[in-house]
Amino acid sequence: MKTKLALLLLVLGCSTDAFCQDIYLHCGKVLNTLTGKELVNHTVIVSKNKIIKIQEGFVSKSQPNDIEIDLKKKYVLPGLIDLHVHIEGEHDTKSYMSKYLENEADIAFQAVRCAEVTLLSGFTTVRDLGGTGVNISIRNAINKGIVKGPRIFTAGKSIATTGGHADPTNGSNRKLVGDPGPHEGVINSPEEAVKAVRERYKEGADVIKITATGGVLSVAKSGKNPQFTLEEIKAITSTAKDYNMLTAAHAHGDEGMQRAIIGGIKTIEHGTFMSEETMELMKKYDTYLVPTLTAGKEVEKNAEVNGYYPEIVVPKAREVGPQLKATFAKAYKKGVKIAFGTDAGVFTHGNNAKEFGYMVEAGMPALETIQAATITNAFLLGIADTVGQIKENFLADIIAVDESPITTIKTLEKIVFVMKDGKIYKN
Repeated sequence: MKTKLALLLLVLGCSTDAFCQDIYLHCGKVLNTLTGKELVNHTVIVSKNKIIKIQEGFVSKSQPNDIEIDLKKKYVLPGLIDLHVHIEGEHDTKSYMSKYLENEADIAFQAVRCAEVTLLSGFTTVRDLGGTGVNISIRNAINKGIVKGPRIFTAGKSIATTGGHADPTNGSNRKLVGDPGPHEGVINSPEEAVKAVRERYKEGADVIKITATGGVLSVAKSGKNPQFTLEEIKAITSTAKDYNMLTAAHAHGDEGMQRAIIGGIKTIEHGTFMSEETMELMKKYDTYLVPTLTAGKEVEKNAEVNGYYPEIVVPKAREVGPQLKATFAKAYKKGVKIAFGTDAGVFTHGNNAKEFGYMVEAGMPALETIQAATITNAFLLGIADTVGQIKENFLADIIAVDESPITTIKTLEKIVFVMKDGKIYKN
């Protein structure tokens, strides 16, 4: 039987170790994310995990077992990239207790669901910015084909200072607090900062994330205060550079942002209370803003639900929500470089595309928001030569919607077709 199968594969021009089946996508419109131009009535031919040809017209399959997919009435674009998610779960009223009640296996099952939902919503690549370390395992499981999900670049555990936004013991009973250090992602000197980066590398993280200021959802009074010294940040970024790791900084307050930018951090997450002076620093140091407007909307809404957050969190949530959008609008107009990121996990995974609408409302043209979520993010992750465009020899990360997102941006909230690495997950 095996001999007959081998002969059949050879007749069809395939080796015995390859799955001989090309996919012909008949596309009504294809967006060139680099130029903004649209190809009308073209065929995108996918072999294994790559785009091997883009041809004018609707080309018929060349082999009997090839597949033709009818997207003739659809608008086709590359898979989207979200530069700020938390893939391990979703924040809700139980989150402040769950860290004491859930085991790693419980978190892993949540992560499996979140990952699949994210992929089916059109996001074929994400950067995960902090969790328990299960995020590294879910990345590995996806890469092995064990579970479905986007391509993940993960920070593993975020790096904080004692009592900082990502200190895992904040709000804990004093008997349970202990004294977490670099292994747990908590540092208090440049030397500990270096060790924390190396710990993340040792654990298998791809990127480094620090919490440069206080946070909204942490059980601590301030969401604005700087929480790292400049020397600590420089120690982190120089060490991350040694290991070729992209750096990101959660930052709401202005002083903490300035230290992060001058210290060499590449992306500022949120940027809520950014001054014009800091915007100029962003431009000078070629730093990118990841606005996370959807998260701002969500925390603002939840702050009005009695008992949803601890009392210490509520005033921070009410303040940050409206400010995020205003700051983003001003930063964009000033010429700050924008990357696309949502903070999914603060809100329900799968709703990431709402971010596009909020960005457009704040003044960023639809095409530029799409470019931020494709070309820009691919560049920052170091994969711009294989991802972010529908182009020959690029990975076959392809999605489709019913309308042009250039004219109707909210159509990206209703993805009808998803292919990642040449495999169809939604049609």
